[in-house]
Amino acid sequence: MFFVYILYSKSADRYYVGQSENLEQRLQFHNSGGVFSTKPYGSWELKYTENFRTRSEAMRREREIKKRKNRRYIENLIISAQLAESRARD
Repeated sequence: MFFVYILYSKSADRYYVGQSENLEQRLQFHNSGGVFSTKPYGSWELKYTENFRTRSEAMRREREIKKRKNRRYIENLIISAQLAESRARD
């Protein structure tokens, strides 16, 4: 299983989109300063994930999200996922 994920840094008020096979390990790597592009922005929290069977599918979706370069689009993805999760619990 491969994941596309969106992280959020509250201190920098920034989002980061990435993909990985091991989500927990990747988040730890971001938070330990191991990723050049996220290192300066403090701690990151996982806000959104999508699952894919292959890395190529995950990479395609990651590029699709990044191409939008739109904060509103990313925030709508997160809100939609939260609403779906809430409905599933009810």
